[in-house]
Amino acid sequence: MKKYRLPIIMLAVFEIVAVMLWLTKDNLFYLFNFSYIGLSISLGVFLFIRKYKYARRIVQLLVGIYMLIYLGLICRENMQIEGFWYYLFTGVFEAATIHYAVAKIFGPLIFGRGWCGYACWTAMVLDFLPYKEPKEPRKKLGWIRYITFTLSLVFVAALFLAKVGNIERIMFWAFVIGNMAYYGIGIVLAFAFKDNRAFCKYICPITVFLKPMSYFSLIRIKCDKEKCISCGKCKRICPMNVDVTDNSRRRENGTECILCMECVKNCPKNAL
Repeated sequence: MKKYRLPIIMLAVFEIVAVMLWLTKDNLFYLFNFSYIGLSISLGVFLFIRKYKYARRIVQLLVGIYMLIYLGLICRENMQIEGFWYYLFTGVFEAATIHYAVAKIFGPLIFGRGWCGYACWTAMVLDFLPYKEPKEPRKKLGWIRYITFTLSLVFVAALFLAKVGNIERIMFWAFVIGNMAYYGIGIVLAFAFKDNRAFCKYICPITVFLKPMSYFSLIRIKCDKEKCISCGKCKRICPMNVDVTDNSRRRENGTECILCMECVKNCPKNAL
Protein backbone atom coordinates (compact mmCIF):
# COMPACT_ATOMS: atom_id res chain seq x y z
CA MET A 1 0.00 0.00 0.00
CA LYS A 2 2.99 2.35 0.31
CA LYS A 3 2.93 3.17 -3.40
CA TYR A 4 -0.63 4.47 -3.03
CA ARG A 5 0.25 7.00 -0.34
CA LEU A 6 0.29 9.95 -2.75
CA PRO A 7 -3.30 9.59 -4.06
CA ILE A 8 -4.48 9.02 -0.50
CA ILE A 9 -2.68 12.14 0.71
CA MET A 10 -4.04 14.21 -2.19
CA LEU A 11 -7.59 13.03 -1.50
CA ALA A 12 -7.19 13.75 2.22
CA VAL A 13 -5.95 17.30 1.56
CA PHE A 14 -8.89 18.11 -0.70
CA GLU A 15 -11.40 16.51 1.66
CA ILE A 16 -10.08 18.57 4.57
CA VAL A 17 -10.46 21.72 2.48
CA ALA A 18 -13.94 20.60 1.35
CA VAL A 19 -15.20 19.98 4.88
CA MET A 20 -13.64 23.16 6.30
CA LEU A 21 -15.19 25.35 3.60
CA TRP A 22 -18.54 23.57 3.88
CA LEU A 23 -18.69 24.19 7.62
CA THR A 24 -17.26 27.73 7.64
CA LYS A 25 -19.23 28.97 4.62
CA ASP A 26 -22.34 26.91 5.42
CA ASN A 27 -22.59 25.96 1.76
CA LEU A 28 -22.83 22.34 0.62
CA PHE A 29 -21.46 23.30 -2.79
CA TYR A 30 -17.90 23.51 -1.43
CA LEU A 31 -18.12 19.97 -0.09
CA PHE A 32 -19.16 18.72 -3.52
CA ASN A 33 -16.73 20.93 -5.46
CA PHE A 34 -13.50 20.09 -3.66
CA SER A 35 -14.49 16.46 -3.07
CA TYR A 36 -15.05 16.04 -6.81
CA ILE A 37 -11.74 17.67 -7.73
CA GLY A 38 -9.88 15.70 -5.04
CA LEU A 39 -11.41 12.41 -6.21
CA SER A 40 -10.58 13.19 -9.84
CA ILE A 41 -6.95 14.02 -9.09
CA SER A 42 -6.52 11.04 -6.78
CA LEU A 43 -8.02 8.76 -9.44
CA GLY A 44 -5.51 10.05 -11.97
CA VAL A 45 -2.55 9.50 -9.63
CA PHE A 46 -3.86 6.01 -8.83
CA LEU A 47 -4.16 5.18 -12.54
CA PHE A 48 -0.66 6.51 -13.15
CA ILE A 49 0.72 4.24 -10.44
CA ARG A 50 -1.12 1.40 -12.16
CA LYS A 51 0.72 2.47 -15.35
CA TYR A 52 -2.39 3.48 -17.28
CA LYS A 53 -1.23 5.46 -20.31
CA TYR A 54 -3.89 8.18 -20.26
CA ALA A 55 -4.15 8.72 -16.51
CA ARG A 56 -3.29 12.42 -16.57
CA ARG A 57 -5.51 13.12 -19.56
CA ILE A 58 -8.49 11.62 -17.73
CA VAL A 59 -7.95 14.02 -14.82
CA GLN A 60 -7.52 16.98 -17.18
CA LEU A 61 -10.86 16.23 -18.82
CA LEU A 62 -12.71 15.47 -15.58
CA VAL A 63 -11.58 18.67 -13.86
CA GLY A 64 -11.15 20.93 -16.88
CA ILE A 65 -14.58 20.31 -18.39
CA TYR A 66 -16.21 20.61 -14.96
CA MET A 67 -14.62 24.01 -14.33
CA LEU A 68 -15.06 25.35 -17.86
CA ILE A 69 -18.58 24.09 -18.63
CA TYR A 70 -20.27 23.71 -15.25
CA LEU A 71 -18.67 26.43 -13.13
CA GLY A 72 -17.89 28.85 -15.94
CA LEU A 73 -20.69 28.60 -18.50
CA ILE A 74 -23.57 27.10 -16.48
CA CYS A 75 -22.95 28.69 -13.06
CA ARG A 76 -21.56 31.83 -14.77
CA GLU A 77 -18.54 32.11 -12.49
CA ASN A 78 -15.45 33.78 -13.93
CA MET A 79 -12.71 31.37 -12.85
CA GLN A 80 -10.04 33.23 -14.80
CA ILE A 81 -7.75 35.73 -13.11
CA GLU A 82 -10.25 38.54 -13.78
CA GLY A 83 -12.73 36.73 -11.54
CA PHE A 84 -10.13 36.56 -8.80
CA TRP A 85 -9.56 40.34 -8.96
CA TYR A 86 -13.31 40.93 -9.07
CA TYR A 87 -14.05 39.03 -5.87
CA LEU A 88 -10.95 40.45 -4.22
CA PHE A 89 -12.10 44.02 -4.92
CA THR A 90 -15.60 43.30 -3.66
CA GLY A 91 -14.10 41.91 -0.44
CA VAL A 92 -15.89 38.57 -0.80
CA PHE A 93 -14.07 35.31 -0.12
CA GLU A 94 -16.06 33.24 -2.58
CA ALA A 95 -15.74 31.32 -5.86
CA ALA A 96 -12.61 32.46 -7.71
CA THR A 97 -10.82 33.77 -4.60
CA ILE A 98 -11.19 30.40 -2.85
CA HIS A 99 -10.20 28.59 -6.04
CA TYR A 100 -7.05 30.68 -6.39
CA ALA A 101 -6.13 30.37 -2.72
CA VAL A 102 -6.36 26.56 -2.83
CA ALA A 103 -5.12 25.76 -6.35
CA LYS A 104 -2.78 28.58 -7.26
CA ILE A 105 -1.46 30.45 -4.24
CA PHE A 106 -1.13 28.14 -1.21
CA GLY A 107 -1.77 24.76 -2.83
CA PRO A 108 1.48 24.93 -4.87
CA LEU A 109 3.39 24.76 -1.59
CA ILE A 110 2.29 21.12 -1.57
CA PHE A 111 1.82 20.10 -5.22
CA GLY A 112 3.73 22.77 -7.12
CA ARG A 113 2.29 23.48 -10.54
CA GLY A 114 0.23 20.33 -10.57
CA TRP A 115 -2.72 22.56 -11.49
CA CYS A 116 -1.13 23.18 -14.89
CA GLY A 117 -0.66 19.49 -15.53
CA TYR A 118 -3.95 18.09 -14.25
CA ALA A 119 -6.68 20.72 -14.02
CA CYS A 120 -6.15 23.68 -16.36
CA TRP A 121 -8.91 23.81 -18.97
CA THR A 122 -6.70 25.79 -21.35
CA ALA A 123 -3.89 23.22 -21.26
CA MET A 124 -6.55 20.49 -21.49
CA VAL A 125 -7.16 21.55 -25.09
CA LEU A 126 -3.58 22.52 -25.96
CA ASP A 127 -2.27 19.11 -24.90
CA PHE A 128 -4.25 17.54 -27.76
CA LEU A 129 -2.02 19.37 -30.26
CA PRO A 130 0.85 17.49 -31.97
CA TYR A 131 3.88 19.13 -30.32
CA LYS A 132 3.94 17.33 -26.97
CA GLU A 133 7.74 17.46 -26.94
CA PRO A 134 9.23 20.93 -27.57
CA LYS A 135 10.94 20.94 -30.97
CA GLU A 136 12.86 24.18 -30.43
CA PRO A 137 14.84 25.72 -27.52
CA ARG A 138 12.87 27.70 -24.97
CA LYS A 139 12.42 31.37 -25.90
CA LYS A 140 13.21 34.24 -23.53
CA LEU A 141 9.65 35.53 -23.63
CA GLY A 142 8.53 34.80 -20.08
CA TRP A 143 8.23 38.54 -19.38
CA ILE A 144 5.00 38.63 -21.41
CA ARG A 145 3.14 36.84 -18.62
CA TYR A 146 3.67 39.87 -16.36
CA ILE A 147 2.05 42.09 -18.97
CA THR A 148 -1.06 39.89 -19.24
CA PHE A 149 -1.15 39.67 -15.43
CA THR A 150 -1.07 43.47 -15.12
CA LEU A 151 -3.63 43.99 -17.89
CA SER A 152 -6.11 41.68 -16.14
CA LEU A 153 -5.71 43.69 -12.92
CA VAL A 154 -6.03 47.04 -14.71
CA PHE A 155 -9.15 45.83 -16.57
CA VAL A 156 -11.04 44.94 -13.40
CA ALA A 157 -9.76 47.96 -11.46
CA ALA A 158 -10.95 50.24 -14.27
CA LEU A 159 -14.46 48.75 -14.05
CA PHE A 160 -14.64 49.52 -10.35
CA LEU A 161 -13.09 52.98 -10.63
CA ALA A 162 -15.50 53.90 -13.44
CA LYS A 163 -18.37 52.49 -11.37
CA VAL A 164 -19.60 50.48 -14.34
CA GLY A 165 -22.96 48.86 -13.76
CA ASN A 166 -23.79 45.16 -14.10
CA ILE A 167 -20.17 44.09 -13.55
CA GLU A 168 -21.20 40.46 -12.95
CA ARG A 169 -22.48 40.21 -16.52
CA ILE A 170 -19.27 41.79 -17.78
CA MET A 171 -17.25 39.26 -15.78
CA PHE A 172 -19.16 36.40 -17.39
CA TRP A 173 -18.50 37.67 -20.92
CA ALA A 174 -14.89 38.39 -19.97
CA PHE A 175 -14.65 34.70 -19.06
CA VAL A 176 -16.14 33.58 -22.39
CA ILE A 177 -14.13 35.96 -24.56
CA GLY A 178 -10.98 35.49 -22.49
CA ASN A 179 -11.10 31.72 -22.92
CA MET A 180 -11.63 32.04 -26.66
CA ALA A 181 -8.61 34.34 -26.82
CA TYR A 182 -6.51 31.97 -24.70
CA TYR A 183 -7.35 29.00 -26.92
CA GLY A 184 -6.71 30.98 -30.09
CA ILE A 185 -3.38 32.39 -28.92
CA GLY A 186 -2.34 29.05 -27.43
CA ILE A 187 -2.99 27.15 -30.66
CA VAL A 188 -1.19 29.75 -32.79
CA LEU A 189 1.85 29.74 -30.48
CA ALA A 190 1.91 25.93 -30.37
CA PHE A 191 2.25 25.71 -34.14
CA ALA A 192 4.54 28.74 -34.41
CA PHE A 193 7.00 27.44 -31.79
CA LYS A 194 6.26 23.72 -32.30
CA ASP A 195 5.47 23.49 -28.59
CA ASN A 196 2.04 22.71 -27.08
CA ARG A 197 2.97 24.49 -23.86
CA ALA A 198 4.24 27.75 -25.40
CA PHE A 199 1.20 29.60 -24.01
CA CYS A 200 1.94 28.30 -20.50
CA LYS A 201 5.59 29.34 -20.73
CA TYR A 202 5.19 32.84 -22.13
CA ILE A 203 1.63 34.20 -21.87
CA CYS A 204 -0.38 32.66 -19.02
CA PRO A 205 -0.82 35.24 -16.20
CA ILE A 206 -1.62 32.58 -13.60
CA THR A 207 2.02 31.51 -13.50
CA VAL A 208 2.87 34.78 -11.72
CA PHE A 209 1.16 33.23 -8.67
CA LEU A 210 2.29 29.67 -9.30
CA LYS A 211 6.02 30.08 -9.89
CA PRO A 212 7.21 31.55 -6.54
CA MET A 213 5.15 29.12 -4.45
CA SER A 214 6.20 26.13 -6.56
CA TYR A 215 9.81 26.76 -5.57
CA PHE A 216 8.97 25.40 -2.10
CA SER A 217 6.74 22.54 -3.28
CA LEU A 218 6.77 19.38 -1.14
CA ILE A 219 5.91 17.09 -4.08
CA ARG A 220 8.77 17.17 -6.56
CA ILE A 221 10.40 14.98 -9.21
CA LYS A 222 13.74 13.74 -7.88
CA CYS A 223 16.55 11.88 -9.57
CA ASP A 224 18.36 8.83 -8.19
CA LYS A 225 21.92 9.72 -9.22
CA GLU A 226 23.10 6.13 -8.81
CA LYS A 227 20.63 4.90 -11.44
CA CYS A 228 20.87 7.87 -13.82
CA ILE A 229 23.01 7.28 -16.92
CA SER A 230 22.76 10.90 -18.18
CA CYS A 231 21.08 9.86 -21.42
CA GLY A 232 19.19 13.18 -21.58
CA LYS A 233 15.87 11.63 -22.52
CA CYS A 234 14.03 13.25 -19.60
CA LYS A 235 15.15 16.71 -20.73
CA ARG A 236 14.05 16.08 -24.31
CA ILE A 237 10.65 14.69 -23.30
CA CYS A 238 9.82 17.39 -20.72
CA PRO A 239 7.13 19.75 -22.08
CA MET A 240 8.34 22.52 -19.76
CA ASN A 241 12.12 22.13 -20.32
CA VAL A 242 12.86 21.26 -16.69
CA ASP A 243 16.23 19.75 -15.78
CA VAL A 244 14.88 17.00 -13.53
CA THR A 245 18.30 15.39 -13.12
CA ASP A 246 19.23 18.29 -10.83
CA ASN A 247 17.67 17.75 -7.40
CA SER A 248 18.29 21.28 -6.15
CA ARG A 249 15.43 23.77 -5.99
CA ARG A 250 17.44 26.08 -8.22
CA ARG A 251 17.47 23.64 -11.13
CA GLU A 252 16.83 24.98 -14.61
CA ASN A 253 13.13 25.90 -15.03
CA GLY A 254 12.48 24.21 -11.69
CA THR A 255 9.31 26.21 -10.95
CA GLU A 256 7.90 25.23 -14.35
CA CYS A 257 7.43 21.53 -13.53
CA ILE A 258 3.77 20.53 -14.01
CA LEU A 259 4.20 17.01 -12.55
CA CYS A 260 3.07 15.45 -15.84
CA MET A 261 5.36 12.48 -15.10
CA GLU A 262 6.48 12.12 -18.72
CA CYS A 263 10.08 12.04 -17.52
CA VAL A 264 9.26 9.30 -15.01
CA LYS A 265 7.44 7.18 -17.61
CA ASN A 266 10.21 7.53 -20.19
CA CYS A 267 13.29 7.09 -17.99
CA PRO A 268 15.01 3.88 -19.21
CA LYS A 269 16.53 3.22 -15.78
CA ASN A 270 13.62 4.22 -13.49
CA ALA A 271 15.87 6.84 -11.95
CA LEU A 272 13.12 9.44 -11.51
